Amino acid sequence: MIGKLTGIVDYIGTDHAMIDVRGVGYIVFVSERTRMAMPRQGEPVALYTDMLVREDNMQLFGFTSLFEKEWYRLLISVQGIGAKAAMAILGTLAPEAVGRAIALGDWNTIKAAPGVGPKTAQRVIMELKDKAPKVMAMGGAMPETLDAADTADVIEASAPQTARKPSAAKPAPKSNIATEADALSALQNLGYGPSDAASAVAQAAQDAPEADMAALIRASLKLLAPKD
Repeated sequence: MIGKLTGIVDYIGTDHAMIDVRGVGYIVFVSERTRMAMPRQGEPVALYTDMLVREDNMQLFGFTSLFEKEWYRLLISVQGIGAKAAMAILGTLAPEAVGRAIALGDWNTIKAAPGVGPKTAQRVIMELKDKAPKVMAMGGAMPETLDAADTADVIEASAPQTARKPSAAKPAPKSNIATEADALSALQNLGYGPSDAASAVAQAAQDAPEADMAALIRASLKLLAPKD
């Protein structure tokens, strides 16, 4: 099973790319969102991958993050959602947007993906509403997008490597994925059910996209508070 590829972009097609890994070309199918984010031909790239094995075919699907890959694996577990539909959903929506739509029961957002009809979108909501919070909560513990530049020795071991000076840069702020994941985990630790917590965090994040974790938790608690 191939779980990750690091190499050079050989070419990029309409729904796939060829990655040259030390002289071996791998065809990797990607979502539209991933395709648009990929580097140009001849530049280094790193992708997490998932392999689909059938009797007459084997296909690799590529993702820029483990979070996106986990959502892909969750989506294809839904009856009627194959690899093509899952990639269409992820290509239309960012992974965190998929989780937010499921938590809010917003099947119209899922339906926006090409080839996904109303019944299929509703099935995604129904089958994943109890599973989605677990993946959402994993987001804060997962690595961010792969950086091929940091694994240049894998691409070409014989190339001379320039020593890097220690960076004194400040730590990057947490991404929205990590912030929402931490807020979701905090609410679950307070005793709220996964579905209720995920729905509150999704609504709070939608209302205030730039909120930090503390603000997100406060807003989520207000949404979860009993209504008079």
